[in-house]
This record gives sequence, structure tokens and C-alpha cells, in this order.
Amino acid sequence: MKKILLATSKPFAKVAVDGIKKIIADAGYELVLLENYTEQEDLIKAVSDVDAVIIRSDIVDKRVLEAAKNMKLVVRAGAGTDNVDKNFAKEKNIIVMNTPGQNSNAVGELVAGMMVYTARNSFNGTSGFELRGKKLGLHAFGYTGKAVNAIAKGFGMEVYAYDPFVKPEAMKAEGVTPVNTIEELYSTCQFVSLHTPATPETINSINYNLLSKMPKNAVLINSARKEVINEADLIKVFTDRPDFKYASDVAPDNSAEIAEKFAGRYFFTPKKMGAQTSEANINAGLAAANQIVNYFKNGDDKYRVN
Repeated sequence: MKKILLATSKPFAKVAVDGIKKIIADAGYELVLLENYTEQEDLIKAVSDVDAVIIRSDIVDKRVLEAAKNMKLVVRAGAGTDNVDKNFAKEKNIIVMNTPGQNSNAVGELVAGMMVYTARNSFNGTSGFELRGKKLGLHAFGYTGKAVNAIAKGFGMEVYAYDPFVKPEAMKAEGVTPVNTIEELYSTCQFVSLHTPATPETINSINYNLLSKMPKNAVLINSARKEVINEADLIKVFTDRPDFKYASDVAPDNSAEIAEKFAGRYFFTPKKMGAQTSEANINAGLAAANQIVNYFKNGDDKYRVN
């Protein structure tokens, strides 16, 4: 019998856990729960004899993978997988998957909320501006970028996108204007929404060169990862551009300096909240369970990321 571990230091909602239990039980597998744990050692012990694990933002590093003697599959319930040592997993012939698209609407709605919040001067009683007619640039056009596009269209925004992995025809089919370079995206759009993963190519890539090109009353929205921002350059843009605002789903390491110097021009969620809705919580958990069953039953590794 396959043994599946659900390891979440930040647990799923009960309805999601119940759904995961049913999917695993219906497949004839055993589900083991590790919830609300506080020490990495607890996870290391729990993976010792399981065939697969479902995680959220939990860290699956080399120590965890070395302890997982029977592990075949790690599924991250969500999109980002930078909390998993994918290269070492591959060395151990362990497949790593994510559940793309399950959180995209939740993140898209958060992006929309942050755009409104910044455009209306944090609701401080002063006159801001409307989103209608403004140009929004999507830096990457995956599931979440598409969700943001759909919402932005409702506001009456003009939407542009840069993504070298998506064909221009596919963007045009969604009513989006493709651009050829990152520089063109930033120089064209008053709003830019980041949807890139944190990879060696993207870390620190959002820099002064790009941000300084943005039009007047520029707003950068980050629902991706803090690592993609060059934080020293971010301070320089704040300093040189009094009209520049930044809203992020994760506070930068220099958030205290930003708060001290640039009050009213930033917004940071207290913790990463893009996927923190009951619907996304349930969708990602059930998708992860179904992917595990499909892999063991049918060899389906469609969402493999390593």
C-alpha cells in the first residue's frame, strides 16, 4: 500500500484535508498527517517511509530528501517550487510537481486590489486616479497573468505582456498586446505586475534600468517572489522618482528603510497572501492529491518541474 504524507506547517482548511483524505483512501492508499509542526526535524522523521508528500510552503531540502528512503514524488500545492531542492530530488529520482493554475484567481484578485489601493493613495482621503484607460504590463503570461488580464479588462485597462515562452498569437487571443522586450513593457506601462518565478535568470532582474523607464505615476505590483527585485535599485527608484509606488505580496528585506523614507508610497502584506483564500486552499490541495494518484496509477507526470 502506498503511504502518502500531508506535511503542512500552515495547515489546509478542514474541508481541503477531508477532500484529500477521500481521494487518497479511494485510491487504496494510506494518508499520514503532519500539521502545525514547528521543527524541520519533525518533517525529516515523517518522510522516512512515505512514497509521496504533499506540501505547501514547507521546506523540502537535501536533509529531508536524504531521509525519504521510499520517496517517489513531492507535490507542492501551489505554483512556486523554490522551497524544494529540485536538483537533488532529480539526483535521487524523485519527481517534483506543482499545481499550476489552482491559485491563479486568488492571486489575480489580490493584484487588482493592490492596484486600486495604490491608485487611490491608500484611501487616505486625497484624490488618486482611476484604472480605466491605464496601461498594465504583465511580466509573464501564465495562469496568474491570464487571471489578472481578465480582471483588468473589467476595469477597462489596456493590457500588454512580455513572455518569451508564450506565442504572441496566444496573447492576442486573450485580448493582450504582446511586446518584444522587457524594456518595451516597462517603458510602455504605468502599471507592471510581476509573475515570474525566482530562478538564477530572474533573481535581482527587476532593477533600476527597468523601473526608471516606467511612465509617470508608475506602480509596480509584485505577487511573485521578493528575490526577483534588486532591492538596492528599488530604493534608488523610490528616491529618484517621487511618483513611483510599490505594492508587494511579500515584504522586501529592506522594508524598514522603505517605511521610514517613503511613507504612503508602498504596501506590503504581513505575510504572503496571494493564495490565501478558502477556494484556492481547497483547489490546490485536491489537485495535489489527484496528481499523486494519477502518477502512481497511470504514470502521469504532466506537472513535473524537475
